[in-house]
Amino acid sequence: MSTVATVERNTQPAVIGEAATILSVIQRAAADPQCDIEKMERLMAMHERMQAKQAETEFNAALSRVQGEMGRIAADATNSQTRSQYATYGKLDSSLRPKYTKEGFSLSFGTEPASEGMVGMVCFVSHIGGHTREYRAHVPSDGKGAKGGDVMTKTHAFGSGTSYGMRYLLKMIFNVAIGEEDDDGNGAGGEAFRNAIIDDLTSKVAAATDKVALQEAWQHGLKVLHAAKDAVGAEELRGAVNKRKAELENAT
Repeated sequence: MSTVATVERNTQPAVIGEAATILSVIQRAAADPQCDIEKMERLMAMHERMQAKQAETEFNAALSRVQGEMGRIAADATNSQTRSQYATYGKLDSSLRPKYTKEGFSLSFGTEPASEGMVGMVCFVSHIGGHTREYRAHVPSDGKGAKGGDVMTKTHAFGSGTSYGMRYLLKMIFNVAIGEEDDDGNGAGGEAFRNAIIDDLTSKVAAATDKVALQEAWQHGLKVLHAAKDAVGAEELRGAVNKRKAELENAT
């Protein structure tokens, strides 16, 4: 038996009992014309806290049971750019929804403000017991390709980013494994993740204030990209290094 399930079994009756006792006191106090309103408010606040704790306990116990039923899900799509397989949102949804709704969970997605070129995804996971937990992920939605060019319209990029965010949030919430390994694009985040690495390395090159710092940035970046077997990225970094080198020479 899991730790969560054990705690839930041992503590929930006590929580329910205490909440019921407080509610009984509130009901008796409300029937008394001489009732102290301030005390009544404190009792109500205590009762609400007890209910919230009970609902959270039920949420955690149900989540533990759901994850115990989750199996590995087979990939049903291939990323043509990275030649890796992944499970689509439709596949995840059809596999997971029957399991989590059976335990009283419901999911809804929304967005929140995010930095330029990103979309902020939020998933509200609600349980029939009354507790709701929020999960968040900010994912790229700039529509840029591997070489930095625009490959999508802004509308398409937003749709792609939200779809990507929904899929990964769903996996994260229920701790789902895909096939033997879920790359969907060379590890954690596919092309978007790769572009983020390139951007970070080129920003370090651009920030170099002298040739020594530039050489260090170049060697570090080259080591990272060689390890990733990203020859195209290495050429992009080389171009950024040559550009910064010329800028430093012109400045002297």
